[in-house]
Amino acid sequence: SEFTVAELLRDAGYRTGGVGKWAMGQTGTSGHPNSNGFDFWFGYLDQGEAHNYYPTHLWRNDSRVPLAENALTGDPKDRGRVAAKRVTYAHDLITGEALDFVRRNKARPFLLHVHWTIPHANNEGGRATGDGMEVPDYGIYADEDWPSTKKGAAAMITRMDRDVGKLVALLRELEIDNRTLVFFTSDNGPHSEGGHTHETFDANGPLRGYKRNLYEGGIRVPGIAYWPGTVKAGTTCSDPFAFWDWLPTACDLAGAPTPDGSDGLSFAPTLLGQVADQQQHEYLYWGFGDKRALRKGRWKSVRENSK
Repeated sequence: SEFTVAELLRDAGYRTGGVGKWAMGQTGTSGHPNSNGFDFWFGYLDQGEAHNYYPTHLWRNDSRVPLAENALTGDPKDRGRVAAKRVTYAHDLITGEALDFVRRNKARPFLLHVHWTIPHANNEGGRATGDGMEVPDYGIYADEDWPSTKKGAAAMITRMDRDVGKLVALLRELEIDNRTLVFFTSDNGPHSEGGHTHETFDANGPLRGYKRNLYEGGIRVPGIAYWPGTVKAGTTCSDPFAFWDWLPTACDLAGAPTPDGSDGLSFAPTLLGQVADQQQHEYLYWGFGDKRALRKGRWKSVRENSK
């Protein structure tokens, strides 16, 4: 589809916002979030710069927001992505903007994308120092007899969990939790980057592969839906869905028409407990570089170096 979820829901009367990492275009381009359905944006506009949790600036819509208290190393090999002076942690600012967006729009329908960078590694920081797991403090893991990369990875995930809790608590405080769907997922499996390895916490469990692989460990991630009174607590679903299913699902739930040409299937029936009405994919296909993967039912084929 040539439409975005934000465009479709904005046309249906929703206020649309996004925070975090954006990788489709800078200011003055057709790829900027404001040109793709988002009324409001705060965060990064460059996925490489988003490696650095202590950047010299972020973006509010098309306006640069200076963070002069942070400073870069200036070393060319760091590619402008490693901070020498670390004061303001970008994740915390981004989370604050997400909560403020909810407060501003509590009385109307809204769509909010929260593209947190946590727990992504600072790859350049990892190459420069051996530890790319950037976090202000190790919190409850500070006294563990672990290497700093392990403490940092755990602390980043715990910080993210804490901030999911802040969002849910705000929805309850505003008394809009029973008419708000929170959907939480990840764009890939665990990583081995920034000095941290996926084996550290057995992050992919019994699954083969990790980030940038097309085996299950690289692309199979949990999706968690929270919607009190609508999504039945404690229920599970083993049917495979993919990110391209989000567009028709969001349209279904918002009462917006799904445009022709979408490869996705709405999983709204599953969320609503109407599993008998749930359509299934005939097959799912992934490609990454020269890797290919195909799933049909419970059968999966992966081919690497396929050129």
